[in-house]
Amino acid sequence: MTLLEFNERFPTEETCREYLYTMKWPEGFICPKCKSKGEPFRIVARNVYQCKQCTHQTSVTAGTVMDKTQTPLRKWFLAMYLISMDKGGCSAMRIKRELGIAYDTAWTITHKIRNAMKQRDGNYLLNGIIEVDDAFFGSPSEGGKRGRGTDKTPVVVALSLDEKGRPQYLRAELIDAVDGDSLTEFADRNIAKGSKIRSDGLRSYNKLGKDYALEKTLFSVTVSPEHLQLLHIMVSNIKRFFLGTYHGIGRVHMQSFLDEFCFRFNRRHRQGLLFERTVNACASAVPFTRYDLIG
Repeated sequence: MTLLEFNERFPTEETCREYLYTMKWPEGFICPKCKSKGEPFRIVARNVYQCKQCTHQTSVTAGTVMDKTQTPLRKWFLAMYLISMDKGGCSAMRIKRELGIAYDTAWTITHKIRNAMKQRDGNYLLNGIIEVDDAFFGSPSEGGKRGRGTDKTPVVVALSLDEKGRPQYLRAELIDAVDGDSLTEFADRNIAKGSKIRSDGLRSYNKLGKDYALEKTLFSVTVSPEHLQLLHIMVSNIKRFFLGTYHGIGRVHMQSFLDEFCFRFNRRHRQGLLFERTVNACASAVPFTRYDLIG
């Protein structure tokens, strides 16, 4: 969908509301309180729907990341479009300029959309052949070490491959340390039991051998340069993504940007559906507030 096509498809608040209605209730209205089905009463003046059985009133944004929003739906939709369609990412500053809203509002919207992306990808596990490696992001302190032992932020990255060795799906998460417990917790959340995991020779990966078929190979630029090659490319792409659009990202919100990158990568073969998938993720995600973001 081009930007011109987006503007033609969603010219008004009403067209956005109708589209969100079909996303939220694809098989027809279901009352969130009594769970009854059937066409509701439409209260146009307040943009709410009233259940004919229990009289409970709800809106298309209730229970979504847009819950209680004061920002027009069309601006939400444009933010979803910009974030989902630009593989280089879209900063809160650009959202502020394009939507004509306050920076704090733009910042909150972008993080809510990224959190919805995370929840959507969290519904699925990687399976089959999985390449797993750790990487370090951010800038070390002055005089700090490089590589393992650095004071940069440790991240574990996993890439699933098909039977021909082509990349399929990607996950990346911050971890406290590159140790067996952290790697096992990551695998439990993201990788189906019994999958084949390929890693380097670090001893911390040994613990994964309990629930997964572990294949370890010591990485060497001269002896085994192709080992985990695709995964290393993904790590490089993430780092370019961080530096190119956001000029570096701190640890506090780094995970949300990793989630955004993985969400787009995992749907790269469905570019025409990226916006639709993003709206669907935002419509089905558990709502949270700005306070949840800033703690």
